[in-house]
Amino acid sequence: MTDGHQRDFGPWLARQLRRAGMTQAELAARLELTRAAVSAWITGRAEPREETKRAIARVFDADPAAVYNQAADLTSDLPRRWYHRPAHADGGREYGNAAAFAFDADLSVLAKEATQNSLDERLDPGRAVRVRYVLQELTGDKLDAFLGNLRWEDLGRHYARAADTDQKVSRSLRAALEDLAATRTLRLLRVEDYNASGLIGPEYRDGQYAAVVRRQLDSFKKARARAGGSYGLGKATLWATSRFGLVLINSTLSEPFEGRTARRVVGRLDLPWHEVDGEAFAGPAWFGERETESEHREVSRSWWADEQTVRDLYLERAGDEPGTSFLIVGAHDASGTAGELAEMHEKLVRSLADGFWAAMVGGGGREPMLEASVVALYNDQVVIPEKRVDPHEHHPSLSRALQAYLDDETVDRLTESGQVALARVPLVVSPRRVDADRGGTSREHEAVLLLTTAEDADPRANRVILMRGNRMTVTEHRPRELPLGAMAFQAVLLAGYATGRTGEDVPLAEQFLRASEPPEHDRWDRTEELTSTYARGALTRIKEFRRAIDDAVRGLVGRRESVRGSGPAGLRELLKLGNPTPLGPRRSQPVPTVRAVNARVESDGAWNVSVSIKLPEVEDPWLLTPVAKFDVRSGSRPDVAWQLLTASENCRVENGNLVIEPGVRTASFAGVTDPATHPVKGGYSRLVIDLQKTRGGVN
Repeated sequence: MTDGHQRDFGPWLARQLRRAGMTQAELAARLELTRAAVSAWITGRAEPREETKRAIARVFDADPAAVYNQAADLTSDLPRRWYHRPAHADGGREYGNAAAFAFDADLSVLAKEATQNSLDERLDPGRAVRVRYVLQELTGDKLDAFLGNLRWEDLGRHYARAADTDQKVSRSLRAALEDLAATRTLRLLRVEDYNASGLIGPEYRDGQYAAVVRRQLDSFKKARARAGGSYGLGKATLWATSRFGLVLINSTLSEPFEGRTARRVVGRLDLPWHEVDGEAFAGPAWFGERETESEHREVSRSWWADEQTVRDLYLERAGDEPGTSFLIVGAHDASGTAGELAEMHEKLVRSLADGFWAAMVGGGGREPMLEASVVALYNDQVVIPEKRVDPHEHHPSLSRALQAYLDDETVDRLTESGQVALARVPLVVSPRRVDADRGGTSREHEAVLLLTTAEDADPRANRVILMRGNRMTVTEHRPRELPLGAMAFQAVLLAGYATGRTGEDVPLAEQFLRASEPPEHDRWDRTEELTSTYARGALTRIKEFRRAIDDAVRGLVGRRESVRGSGPAGLRELLKLGNPTPLGPRRSQPVPTVRAVNARVESDGAWNVSVSIKLPEVEDPWLLTPVAKFDVRSGSRPDVAWQLLTASENCRVENGNLVIEPGVRTASFAGVTDPATHPVKGGYSRLVIDLQKTRGGVN
């Protein structure tokens, strides 16, 4: 026999012993052999001879061919049932899973957390991990059949008692049960991934399976250093999205367990503490086969299901590629913004695009990290066709910026629309406290800033998307003190592993930034892990990093030579500051900067603009004339008249000029152009505003 066959036989035999409730010593005694011989078979160090296999078949009262082929279990299927964890012996109670309250039961949160977990478990790094979100609505006979296969009647008394209190989880559960009884409709959401590790590992000891199914706050991942999550909380969003706290799981393993890989199935239910017939239960429950091992006897554990069973439980997978399917029973969006099936479909598509557009961009001859799609069905009939999420459709500027980086097509300054400029942003990584005590010093990491022109009429322009890890979006950052006349842009900041580099500074930066993230992984700021793990000054390094990002953005938007947009609808340049000439050799003229800008075209074609300015401290008043001009493709820009010009804060308007007193650091004004002076309709051109030195003024 080959070594591989020996390794397969051992786990297979161990499973037969477990299912029969038989120990290795008991099998050895019935075969009249030593326990060491049986142990050698189990561990794969040896395999029994042919006559011994026939003897094993007689012990199990089975066909010898089954022992030779290991194609099926020797014992009949064990009954599947719900096991409810008994209440704590010390009287402690949990009225719900606290981890589920770390996030909102929102589909966008679910999409972020579940998809990030799939990315973290990507099996073949040369191929994309494929994630599918399958919405399914069941009614009538389909609903009855599913609930029957789920042993819903066995759960009835537990649900009724768990819902019969005034606790928060109980109230929500009671409403869900009432809605199911009234509408006879159940919504399922299956989140499935392919080219992922699957829930590998033993039933109770350390591994991906136990971390997800048996434990809380365990972030056991195959690639921990590169993982986006680190708190072990993300999986709780699956149960939080279920109105019944119920999730079924079907996993195809990348590494065999008990000699098998296909259709490892289990269910987990999270209820609050409750009593049934005078017996108290802690809340969690598991759906599976009855455990026969003495240490965990009577517990329900995962089982190797047949194809019909996974179809009946709506856990069927598309092919045999490793990965996991999570079926959320009673899926809902607690935010209230997606109540209908079509709305849930749309929100999932949008959320996947917003959270993972970067992972879905390929370049440099490599596949993207992620492919994602969403489909909706009603009683097994497709009602909304499968929609593959296209990052270039939802975030064209950002996707263009990242692809240019992957294709090595960036520039150091923007000279035309569509280009992508690259700048290096330093991040000083503080040493860990233990290293600092041994003389360890800070290390500098170069993050990558990518900036490009925003699309016309982009309402979310002038932002930087911050990311690390497997291009995991952490947060959206708005740079401060942009120069007057700055173009509308979109930018991406890649740090840590997201840069694609492999230097020694990369994992240090990755760990440092991850330590600065809260459980939601939505910002880089003060956390207990950051301040307790790293040397004093770590938070200051984070703040300096944010300032360096702002400096890099200002450097890029201030260095452009000529940027022209394609199409007249966009507002490419809202404000432009004319540089007043200093009077005499007294000093160089400081320059105001924009704090905020808003602009819109009114129904009559007039441009309505409001501008907030930050001013440097000077000894003389600012005397500036706002001049509105229409941008044209050739020739000089024609002036347009103001229909209305008003002072909003810390300034006044005199004869069409802005007067700002010395010492004022912020001011704002508003203006409406006169459509009668427009050479073309307002919506057909871009507006430019020059802040010019007032003739005869002091400044």
